[in-house]
Amino acid sequence: MTITMDEDVYEGLFRVVGRGKVSQFLQELARPHVLQNAALDEAYRAMSADAQYEAEAGEWIDGLIGGMANEAR
Repeated sequence: MTITMDEDVYEGLFRVVGRGKVSQFLQELARPHVLQNAALDEAYRAMSADAQYEAEAGEWIDGLIGGMANEAR
């Protein structure tokens, strides 16, 4: 991968982080921003695999819909 940046940023990375450590620094900086959705997707996948949880959620949603049918408009 090639990343283009201003020369002053490039020099600052080497000065602050050190030679040979820039890739690790950028990876750790980016990780929470790019993997956040993957963790959320996995959590939803795990919840949907839980049959008891899905049954309880379905009952709760049905209760909401039933309650709304009786609401005055």
